[in-house]
Amino acid sequence: MRRLMNLWPPFLCSGIHIMAISEDFRHVAVRLRKHRLTANYVGTQYGGSLYSMTDPFWMLLVLRNLGSDYVVWDRAAEIEFVSPGRTEVSTEFRLTDAHLEQIRHETAGGDKCLVWFDNEVVGTDGTVVARVRKQVYVRRKRDRGPVTG
Repeated sequence: MRRLMNLWPPFLCSGIHIMAISEDFRHVAVRLRKHRLTANYVGTQYGGSLYSMTDPFWMLLVLRNLGSDYVVWDRAAEIEFVSPGRTEVSTEFRLTDAHLEQIRHETAGGDKCLVWFDNEVVGTDGTVVARVRKQVYVRRKRDRGPVTG
C-alpha cells in the first residue's frame, strides 16, 4: 500500500513521500521534500502541501483498525502555521489502543463518535513548522435487514 500511495499523483507530484506504514496500520511516517516545485512565493514549504501530507492518514488508520463494520470519514481539519518550512519536513501518525477503545465505546450503542487527532509537522532541525488537527467521524454500520422486492 505504501508503494501505491507514493505513486498516487497528489503525493508524487507534491514531493510527499510515505516512509513507513506499519503492518498493523497503527503507525505512518511521512515526509515532504523541499525543492522549487514545493516552495511558495517566498521560498518556504507551500501550505497546501503541508496539509496534504497529513490529509488521508487518520481516516485510513482508524478505518483499517476498526474494519468493515464501521463508517469512517474525515469531518473537519485545522492547520496552524507555526514557523516557515525552510527544510524538508516530516510527521508521524500513531493510533493507540486508547483511541480505538474510546471509539468503540462511544459507538457501541449506534451513536456517532467525533474524535480529534493532532500532528506536528517538523523540519529537519526539529522546529515545529505546523500543527494539524483532523476530526474523524465514526459510526457502526446499521443493519439494513433483508432486501425485499
